[in-house]
Amino acid sequence: MNDKRVYIIAEAGVNHNGALDLACRLVEVAADAGADAVKFQTFKADQLATRAAPKAGYQARGTDAAESQFEMLRKLELSAESHRVLFEQCRNRGIEFLSTPFDIDSLRFLAGTLDVPRIKLASGDITNAPLLLESAKQGRPLILSTGMSTPEEIEEALGVIAFGLTTPAAPPSRLAFRQAFGSDAGRLALQATVTLLHCTSEYPAPFEEVNLRAMHTLRERFGLPVGLSDHSPGIAVAVAAAALGAIIIEKHFTLDRSLPGPDHRASLEPAELAAMIKSVREVNLALGDGVKRPMPSESRNIAVARRSIVALRQIGKGELLTEENIGARRPGTGISPMHLWDWLGKSASRKFGAGEPID
Repeated sequence: MNDKRVYIIAEAGVNHNGALDLACRLVEVAADAGADAVKFQTFKADQLATRAAPKAGYQARGTDAAESQFEMLRKLELSAESHRVLFEQCRNRGIEFLSTPFDIDSLRFLAGTLDVPRIKLASGDITNAPLLLESAKQGRPLILSTGMSTPEEIEEALGVIAFGLTTPAAPPSRLAFRQAFGSDAGRLALQATVTLLHCTSEYPAPFEEVNLRAMHTLRERFGLPVGLSDHSPGIAVAVAAAALGAIIIEKHFTLDRSLPGPDHRASLEPAELAAMIKSVREVNLALGDGVKRPMPSESRNIAVARRSIVALRQIGKGELLTEENIGARRPGTGISPMHLWDWLGKSASRKFGAGEPID
């Protein structure tokens, strides 16, 4: 059967509102729901935004519109010690700890100090070449979200990563990035390391702009595994993505959508997260291996559902068999009706009662 289990990331993000106790409760919810990983965000506000940076519309709707993005981010930082507590809690609950780094110091902390198993980079950093390059040098799998980007921008980002994977000590340049992307070594390194996530970077994302078929486009163009970072309302899109072959699904969740904060309104509540994961797992199983064959559970129904050639009325020995006296009826324990025409015009070998299989 299908052994490519969808890897589900429950995106806690900044829905802890800067409080460790709330973050710990989010870990519990993700673990109870059956997610493979729970993901936070690691950053220093002064390395992420200037004090003049405006908020996105969705951020302003969920927070104090008068505060700047910098002020909002500063309130949402988690300390290094909080990260350690969450990491250990995840270990105890058997769920993988992930966090998206938004600056190089945070990246090095996650990879070097916590030794996270993989690195997830946000859509907003697909043009952040320094962060892409340093991420590639960490020697672990990379998950790259592609919201707001064109195929050309994705190719440039992959070029930076390919360069970092294959020639990390060489002087970086855009020409070197392009050459790395076009090289056999670069392509092989990308295939071994990178998963792309299709994404629509609006919160919530309108259904008509989700464009799930773009997953196929990414897979065909770049030859890389593809998943979905889903910001649409509800669970339908995530389930559909699993049916379309997504190998990773990332979805924001919260304890309560009414909480203040930039991402709560576009997040699933605990029961919805559990329902999504259950549905994705079911779809994942239902995809199977693609080989068309009778399945064990249906094999026992073959005789019941199919038909055999039977006498439609009493037939005497030696009587000609015709469409008037033989036909197809259940059960399918006798001669298949596929052979009906082979029997028409023959003489009955014996006497048959109505409904008796022809032999």
